[in-house]
Amino acid sequence: MADAVVTKPRWPYWLVAVLALIWNTFGCLDFTMTAMRSPEWLASLPPEVIDWLDSAPTWSLFTWALGVGGGFVGSLALLDRSRWAVPAFAGSLCGLAGNQFWQATSNMPGGMTSPANLALNGAIWAIALALLWYAEKKRRQGVLN
Repeated sequence: MADAVVTKPRWPYWLVAVLALIWNTFGCLDFTMTAMRSPEWLASLPPEVIDWLDSAPTWSLFTWALGVGGGFVGSLALLDRSRWAVPAFAGSLCGLAGNQFWQATSNMPGGMTSPANLALNGAIWAIALALLWYAEKKRRQGVLN
């Protein structure tokens, strides 16, 4: 059986991997600080948003954790040039979809539907989809082992 050809990545690959890690680390930080109800972290949120977060079903915490954790693991896998980046980013998208489902079917406070929050959600989806596409592309090119 022939050995797989491994392609050495160039600098843009490493830039994407590092930026992905920074982005997804912030997602993990936000999840952790919100789930632990850090008073300093939540200080800028209005009381109705905190009440809404407190009303979240337990399963939505798992989907949120899957979303941010999958992105973090996928980013680490990119840095390690591991083919496991693809399923990690796919898991991240599944978690994102599950969490967005809860948000869409819940009674979200008005502040959570502002144009800025909608733009942030759009950016999260775009980045998550782009990272999965990028990881799959690099897997096909032989950059990921």
